[in-house]
Amino acid sequence: MSAYPEPLVPAGSTAPVPRRIRATLGNRVVLDTTDAIYLWEFPPYPQYYVPVADVADGVLTDTGETKAFEHGVARVHTAGSGKGWVYDDGVAKDRVRFQWEALDRWFEEDEEVFVHPRNPYARCDAIRSGRHVKVEVNGKVLAASRSAVIVFETGLPPRYYFPWPEVNFDNLTPSDSRTACPYKGRTTAYWSVGGRDVAWSYDFPTAALLPVAGLVAFFDERVDITLDGVPQERPVTPFSD
Repeated sequence: MSAYPEPLVPAGSTAPVPRRIRATLGNRVVLDTTDAIYLWEFPPYPQYYVPVADVADGVLTDTGETKAFEHGVARVHTAGSGKGWVYDDGVAKDRVRFQWEALDRWFEEDEEVFVHPRNPYARCDAIRSGRHVKVEVNGKVLAASRSAVIVFETGLPPRYYFPWPEVNFDNLTPSDSRTACPYKGRTTAYWSVGGRDVAWSYDFPTAALLPVAGLVAFFDERVDITLDGVPQERPVTPFSD
């Protein structure tokens, strides 16, 4: 059994999106709908499937090709810098699913969303903790604190965010890497050890994750974590290598 909650929604499930979804292309809103649905193509998170009628004219260009998916056969279109799949029947009838990167920016209501839609059944909580957390690599201490913020995100191991003064940057090398998260926003810094990224920071996270602003977190999969004096097993996740 996993040491943290796993996604529970099976592939092929659908649910209504109760939020206004918009997307831009070339600084123009080309998708605007209050009638999207979530469709889980695989368990961790869903994709938006939006009515074709709510997409601006000229965005989708039919290639004449089709592609079969678990939930139906779609007509393949070009769209922006990627593709869109339009369904004529099945659970996604008269809807299109865009590649995320096909359009420039995505919004739920007026808040930008990154990487993929947020799972409506997942939680992402940032909680202050007085537990003693220590991070090491090859016996070198990277951080130690009794005032970390722990981020609990469904489907991922807890992440420990450390105050800047309690991180040993002498053992960390700045990295050019940058990533984004639909729940936390865009990272502003990364650090590596031995050429492998192990830590990151959000200076301007989403409103819900403001407690981690300016703190430094580590991949539990790539470092050794001790929690209240007890060594923790390295989790196995898609980030493991």
